[in-house]
Amino acid sequence: MAYIKNLFDKNFIEYASYVIRDRAIPDIEDGLKPVQRRIMHTLFEVDDGRFNKVANVVGQCMKYHPHGDASIGGALVVLANKELFIDKQGNFGNLYTGDGASAARYIECRLKPMAKHVLYNPAITKYVPSYDGRNKEPVVFRAKLPVVLITGSEGIAVGMSTNILSHNVKEVIQAEIACLKGEKFQLYPDCFTGGLIDVSDYQDGLGKITTRAKLDTSDPKRIVITELPFGSNSEQLTESIVKAAKSGKLKVSSVTDYTAEKVEIEIKLQRGVYAQDVVSALYAFTDCEQSISCNLLVIKDNMPQVMTVSDVIRYHSKKLVGILKDELELEKSQLIDKLHLRTLERIFIEERLYKRIEEEKTEAAVNKAVITGFEPFKAELIRPVTLDDVAHLLKIPIRRISLYDINKNRQEVIAINKRLKEIEKLLKNLVGYAVSWLEGTLETLESQFTKRRTQIKKFSAVDVKEVVKRDMPLRYDDKTGYLGTAISGGVEICRVTPFDRILFIRKSGIYTVCNVPEKLFVDSGMWYCGFAEKEEISKVLFTIIYRDVKTQYAYIKRCRIEQYIMNKDYLIVPDGMEVLHISTAKDFAFKLHYVPKPRAKVLEEVFKASSYEEKGLKAQGVRLATKEVASLELTKPRAVVGSSSASKKQTKE
Repeated sequence: MAYIKNLFDKNFIEYASYVIRDRAIPDIEDGLKPVQRRIMHTLFEVDDGRFNKVANVVGQCMKYHPHGDASIGGALVVLANKELFIDKQGNFGNLYTGDGASAARYIECRLKPMAKHVLYNPAITKYVPSYDGRNKEPVVFRAKLPVVLITGSEGIAVGMSTNILSHNVKEVIQAEIACLKGEKFQLYPDCFTGGLIDVSDYQDGLGKITTRAKLDTSDPKRIVITELPFGSNSEQLTESIVKAAKSGKLKVSSVTDYTAEKVEIEIKLQRGVYAQDVVSALYAFTDCEQSISCNLLVIKDNMPQVMTVSDVIRYHSKKLVGILKDELELEKSQLIDKLHLRTLERIFIEERLYKRIEEEKTEAAVNKAVITGFEPFKAELIRPVTLDDVAHLLKIPIRRISLYDINKNRQEVIAINKRLKEIEKLLKNLVGYAVSWLEGTLETLESQFTKRRTQIKKFSAVDVKEVVKRDMPLRYDDKTGYLGTAISGGVEICRVTPFDRILFIRKSGIYTVCNVPEKLFVDSGMWYCGFAEKEEISKVLFTIIYRDVKTQYAYIKRCRIEQYIMNKDYLIVPDGMEVLHISTAKDFAFKLHYVPKPRAKVLEEVFKASSYEEKGLKAQGVRLATKEVASLELTKPRAVVGSSSASKKQTKE
């Protein structure tokens, strides 16, 4: 058993690690999940400037991704709809309506220039063998922008999940520039579907946002939804409105969805209802307002880690400086090699060193003759001549030697030296170079992604209890003992909402607080039923007259019910007592009839409830008389407060 347990634990940990790192959670370096990274790698391989069938891209990508074509096709459509790296042609679905994309054989895609500008540089990217060892794929792309913030991401792994909201690319770049300059910065989400968001609890990417649809209420008899809340679509929104209307929470006559290239959901109102009266209810009872929790979980250094938006910006600012340094050093190395070869070519042709190899018979002798020929020119060379250099020189065709242009060579050398000086200057001020690179990128994007779609606005969440009207009848049937909104007979006690709490006192003196029931058996008699909200119930003063079953003495207690636990039964009188009467009137008179006894002259007595002080709920009552009580009679009509009319009888026992 221990062996099986250890085997299970080991396999589960391996599976969990695989799902977290290799499937569900994006990497902070390039903001991509493995399937997305493999899609981009495939597009870089097949890129020729023309559109490629998505089915073809999916097939090519299967060399790197071992989970089938469905997962690749779906991920490609999602990535293309981010509109950052992939140019699309055909029906890739509609983010506004939630409609899916056409089959992969009907739609096409290609890379945008932004993809190569931000992600692609194979010379400084680490590659590893694919799952079958036949091909190479990147570990991560050396992304120059925090893609994870720009595109956003969602993923559920084993024991953890991520929900990163998308941000405006212009604002992200501006935040990086501010970070590199040592200035303060702050970022908030920006969604493709627009809408309104309240970011007061965003907590730098680890809190939550409240998002709302944008409503046009210029016509008082109809409401038009022109922008969707974050993460929603028109179909879901329309369904939620129809559902709320059917349940009576919205007074709407019709809901029509005209959404296509733009969002347009028309809500026509009932007669006598106006737009301003319905707005709060729309936010309260439909998906027009939603709360979205954020969790910025990414893979960093091969481990899952929760970060803030500011952490990601700071991390990528340092990474950008490192990437630009690697690119400059790579370019410098390539230019030095090119300058070295141009110098070798000039000497080789001008000094006619190629004449030395005419009489040599072996390859070794030819190589030695060329290397020896360069010895007098060591001072002009950048580095010693190698066999690779000799091989390059020997491949120069005779036609090129005969037409060699020394002026062209000198101009090329001058251009190379000029660029090398620029590189040296940039390497000494990498932060300034990173800022200029970001500013240049911002200029190229000025006409595409820079406009903010989602409007930031502060608004408080709508309290459902404040919006809904108390228009549902709560009824009590004394014959059957049932209480609820689904009771057809009996007496209407009050009007309630589905969000109210009610307190009712049974004939036995047991009281309970519960949510408004549809149909609940209470008892064949009930003293009181009313609202249990603390600000309302605390105002109600209960007068309870009860009798000791053993001694038959009567007691009175006046108290308030201010604390309770939902759906728990309480006794409003001490245990073993019999309730004679409960009233919510501030003052009333009642008569006690005593048990007739020999020589007893007083057989009845009148009392006033206001003569007795209010006590605590758990306090004992005040004994009214040291005589056995036979019955109680009210001498005035009983006052009805709230809904105490549930008890219609005047108690007389």
